[in-house]
Amino acid sequence: MRFQLAPWGLILNAFVWGVSWYPFRLLEQQGLHPLWATVVIYVLALLALLAWRPRAWHSLGRHPLLWLLMVASGLTNVGFNWAVTVGDVVRVVLLFYLMPAWTVLLAWLMLGERPGPRALLRLLLALTGVIIVLKTPQSPWPVPTGLADWLAIIGGFSFALTNLLLLKLKDTPDEARAFAMFCGGAVMALAAGLLGSQLGLVPTPPILASEWKLLALGVSLAFLAANLGLQYGAARLSASATSLILLTEVVFASVSSVLLGAAQLELHTLVGGGLILLTAVWATRHGH
Repeated sequence: MRFQLAPWGLILNAFVWGVSWYPFRLLEQQGLHPLWATVVIYVLALLALLAWRPRAWHSLGRHPLLWLLMVASGLTNVGFNWAVTVGDVVRVVLLFYLMPAWTVLLAWLMLGERPGPRALLRLLLALTGVIIVLKTPQSPWPVPTGLADWLAIIGGFSFALTNLLLLKLKDTPDEARAFAMFCGGAVMALAAGLLGSQLGLVPTPPILASEWKLLALGVSLAFLAANLGLQYGAARLSASATSLILLTEVVFASVSSVLLGAAQLELHTLVGGGLILLTAVWATRHGH
């Protein structure tokens, strides 16, 4: 029964992340910028985790890589949560899922795994897909053209680093990794919000308001459940199966954003996105 529940834990994680753009946009409409929303959401999730596992933070001193996981996970949330609020959701998610290409490079630097011909071909295929996605009639060159593009790329790079760190930290307690990820989400969003306020990019946080506090609490509980689903499923399935199931996030994000008018499925996006997803699926099959 446990093995049967594992894929559903990953699907829950993919669903929450895939549709998270919508509550973040609702919170922004109510005056709460996605960075401040991320701070609120992860502080609440962190408090819930500590109420359940009060000693979750004790492993930080024994496993220094948890601190790096905190930073990488936090930057993932900053990039993704902000990008899906200000950009085309499908475009953002596709750029975010350039992760397999970043994984090839990071595994070379961090794990000493020199990429073979297949890995280099996957990297070339993914980059070709990104070029097709970025090249629009409005942009003369296939380069990131706005804040959302850069945030999605930074978030995807951080997500690849997060996954590699989770692999290296697989023998640490689940609650220690969850604490690092929740704490990183709150701290990095707070730092980015303060910096953005100084630069005039982010409005100051509003006072606590009934219009958004219940929604923020609901999103916090959803992200807590999603993280637990990821921890449960990833610990019981192969890495290739985990990666393949998590790709359903692209489906959830694409369908929900198109139905709600937050994205447009243009031909170049479909072609480029198909190459990016093909690369991701190929990477999981190669790993299997």
